Amino acid sequence: MQNRLEMLRIFCAAAESKNFREAAQQLGISPQSVTRAIQELETQVGEVLFHRSTRQCQITREGERWAELARRGVDGVDALFTAPASRATGPVEGVVRLTAPQPIGQTALIASLARLQAVHPGLQFELHLEDEETDVVDERIDIGIRHGLIRDTRFVARQVAEVPFFIVAAPALLERIGVPRTLAELQLGPVIGTLDRRTGKPWPWFLKQLPQWVPRQLAFTSNSTQAECAAALAGLGVAQLPGFVAAPHLQQGTLVAVLPKLAPPPWPISVYRPQRSPVSARVRKVYDALVKDFSNPQLFPVGAGLSKVVSG
Repeated sequence: MQNRLEMLRIFCAAAESKNFREAAQQLGISPQSVTRAIQELETQVGEVLFHRSTRQCQITREGERWAELARRGVDGVDALFTAPASRATGPVEGVVRLTAPQPIGQTALIASLARLQAVHPGLQFELHLEDEETDVVDERIDIGIRHGLIRDTRFVARQVAEVPFFIVAAPALLERIGVPRTLAELQLGPVIGTLDRRTGKPWPWFLKQLPQWVPRQLAFTSNSTQAECAAALAGLGVAQLPGFVAAPHLQQGTLVAVLPKLAPPPWPISVYRPQRSPVSARVRKVYDALVKDFSNPQLFPVGAGLSKVVSG
């Protein structure tokens, strides 16, 4: 049995040709192949599509009706497989699914997507905000932003920035409790932490001298980095925050960085896509735009080089 699509292609060529031999020459196949395809199609549809004699073949009325339907079907399938170069000249449109940590997704990422949609109004975005790693397969994610290492070698990832960590507190709190000069002094004051949703335990702090440090007692905990930052601004305690959260407040002076000697090495920020190839025009357009935007410290400040630090 022949492939049905190929059978319809042969039938369309025969319907538009003077005879089966001309159709065969046009398709680069033998006249016998054309005859077999037409016979098989007639058997499947239960209709005579051509009147044939030793001298000529003439399409029937039912054959003409079938030819019109077949052309629509073949053209529709061909449109699905239009060359990428042809698609690239058309509008960039469709749904792009993204994932990012909440502090990034609700600020810099939203701003980037707004700029993209202004240029490409046919784009639609579906955003999943997770501070932990997202299951990109279950969520059908096209593009992600991650703070930290990407260990899955199947992903296409571009590191766009390095993010320092800051130990921060509100100026009013420091006036009340004093500026901590050591880790032991820090432990004596109120400390803020973030809960790991998977374990229900506080995330450890990352420090230069220690791989991890968990405060003995936390004055405030939350499962949200934004809530942790808000608590620090309110003077509930000292917090450790990534630069993309702390930077605006450090620049404004509403938070002050302390104990800079305890700062760990910066963590990378990467834009990644789970699928290597093929990549649709809309996903590639968004991916390239996000790499450009998040590499720009004016659009995505991470706090590198900030000088508003209290020595300790």
